[in-house]
Amino acid sequence: MKTQDFQARISVNASAEEAIKKISNVPGWWGVTFTGKAEKQNDTFVIKMSGDSFFNVTVSELAPGKRVVWLVTDCNMPWYTDKKEWTNTKMIFDLHEHNGSTELTFTHEGLTPDVECYKDCEPGWTHWIKTSLYSYFTTGTGVFRQPTK
Repeated sequence: MKTQDFQARISVNASAEEAIKKISNVPGWWGVTFTGKAEKQNDTFVIKMSGDSFFNVTVSELAPGKRVVWLVTDCNMPWYTDKKEWTNTKMIFDLHEHNGSTELTFTHEGLTPDVECYKDCEPGWTHWIKTSLYSYFTTGTGVFRQPTK
């Protein structure tokens, strides 16, 4: 039996094209230190949270109006036994536009209940997608909070 990757869904009153622009503005909805760019395929960026934690990410796929895929190429999560747990995982944003609104399905491929960080990452991603990104779409401001670790 295949273990399920983490998923979260939101529906917003925006075109899929506008949704991709907002997703690509990572600091607007994810309260992290961000360097680099996340706007085009092959763009690279670094997310830093606290201490010496980091996530190096590449935009590995960008299908305008349809899908954005971020590949974690390296990371350091010092609070876990496997500090590289997110390396080679993918953050996938699938978009389906219909009648002026867009359904966004976020999947963190590789983040499953059997990995150590799931107990912290599942509520974290739920907040960042369903609360902060949704708020960024609807009010122009994300809802930032302290990381769970």
